[in-house]
Amino acid sequence: MFAIIDIETTGGNSRNDRITEIAIFVHNGEKVVAEYDTLINPECKIPYYISELTGIYDHMVANAPKFYQVAKKIVELTEGCTFVAHNAKFDYHFIRNEFKSLGFEYDRTTLCTVQLSRKLLPGHASYSLGKLTKELGIELNMRHRAGGDAAATVKLFEMLLEKDGNGFRKLRGSKAAPIKREWEQHPLRSVVDELPEKCGVYYFYNKEGDLVYVGKSNNIRSRVLTHLANFTTQKSVVMRDAVATIKYELTGSELVALLLESAQIKKHQPVFNAAQRRANYEFGLYASLELDGYIRLRVEKNGKHTPLTTFTTREEGKTFMERLVEEFQLCPKLTALQTGSGPCFNHGIHQCHGACLNLEAPENYNQRINTALRLVRYEHDNFIVIDHGRYTDERSVVFIEGGRYVGFGFVPQIKIRDGVEHLKSCISPQNDNRNVQTIIKGYLERNPVEKLIPL
Repeated sequence: MFAIIDIETTGGNSRNDRITEIAIFVHNGEKVVAEYDTLINPECKIPYYISELTGIYDHMVANAPKFYQVAKKIVELTEGCTFVAHNAKFDYHFIRNEFKSLGFEYDRTTLCTVQLSRKLLPGHASYSLGKLTKELGIELNMRHRAGGDAAATVKLFEMLLEKDGNGFRKLRGSKAAPIKREWEQHPLRSVVDELPEKCGVYYFYNKEGDLVYVGKSNNIRSRVLTHLANFTTQKSVVMRDAVATIKYELTGSELVALLLESAQIKKHQPVFNAAQRRANYEFGLYASLELDGYIRLRVEKNGKHTPLTTFTTREEGKTFMERLVEEFQLCPKLTALQTGSGPCFNHGIHQCHGACLNLEAPENYNQRINTALRLVRYEHDNFIVIDHGRYTDERSVVFIEGGRYVGFGFVPQIKIRDGVEHLKSCISPQNDNRNVQTIIKGYLERNPVEKLIPL
C-alpha cells in the first residue's frame, strides 16, 4: 500500500514552520482506495507571501482542525503504507516534526517521485511538479494546494508504476522488521536509568571509543531510552547495537542544546548523523543596491564580506535562489540565474514584473526582495539572548554580532547585571553557518526566552 501525500505550510523550515493543509491518497498499486484532504490551523500567522503562493489565508484556517485533532486520522490512513510524495523529504520531515511536538514518533518508509522520475523519466529540464506534469500531459488543478498537487502526484506515481512495476512491487511490505531485543536484558539499561531528565546533548560511542551519534533533547533520559528500546527501522537497530558508552552535557536552554548539537555533529562527523554532517559552507548569498536602484542577489564563494546566509555548494545556493525567484516573483537576471541581453525568460511567462527591462519600479521590486530576505535575516543585527542555564542560579547567553552568530556561554545569575561586556566575555566562540542561522531565527520566532537584549 502507498500513501501519496502533499502538504502546504507556513514556510520552508520543518523545524519552525507549520502545516496548513494536508491531502492523502491511499493507493493499493492499482487504484486509489481512500482519500483525505483538510485544512489545518497552524496556530500561527501565515506569512503574506505564502498566502499569495498557496491561496490559503488566515481566515480560512481559523476554524480548521489543529494538527493534534487530525493526527490519529493521518496515522490510521498511512499505517502499513509507503509514504510517497514529490520531494518526499520535505513533506515527511514536516509531518514527523508535527508528531514529534505531540510526543509521538512517526516512522514510515518513504518514496520520492522526484528521485524516481529522474531515474525512470530522464531528460527533462525540470523535475518540479508543475513543470514535469505539464511536460507529461498530467492535469494539475489548484497548484500549491495540497489536494491538487497530491492528485497530480497520484497520476505521476501511476505513470512511474507502469514504467517500473516490478520495482514497485518489491516495495510492498519492504519495511524492515525491527530486530527484537528485550530491554530488560540490554547492557546499557543501568546507564540509561542514571541519565538526567533534563535538557542537553547526548553522545553515543561504540566499543572502539568512536563517537557515532549526537542528539539533543529536553529530556535526555527519555530520548536515549527511545533510541535504545523502541526501534522500528533497520538503521535504528544497527545504531543501537553499535552503542557501548553514553555521555551527555546539560545546557538548560533548548536553544543552546540545538546549537551545541549542530556544532558537535559538524566537528566530529558521527556516522549516524549523516543528514547533518556536511560542514563546509564555502558559498554565500550576497545582496547589493546598484546604481539603477534595484537590489541584486548573487551566490558566490565566500570572501572578505559577510554573507546573508551560507551554503555548502554553489548548487545548493542556486536551488535556494530559485525558490526565492519562484515564491516572490523575482527576476532571474537580477539574481544571477540568467544572463544575456533582453528580458529574462520569466518575463515572457508573466512571472517577472519587468525589473530586467526597468518596467517595474525599483521600490516595488526591492520590497519583495526585502520580504524574501526575512527568511535569512534576524530582527536585530546585534543582540544577546539570555535564557535558562544548567542550574537554577545560572543563565545561558547566546551572542549575535553584525548579523552573525558569535557563540554561547553560561554565566551566574547574579552576574547578569554586570553589563554587556561581561556577558560577552563568557561566550565560547562558535562557527556561524546556515544551520545555526536557521536554528536561532526559527527558535526565537516560535519560542519565548527569558530575555533578548538588542545592542
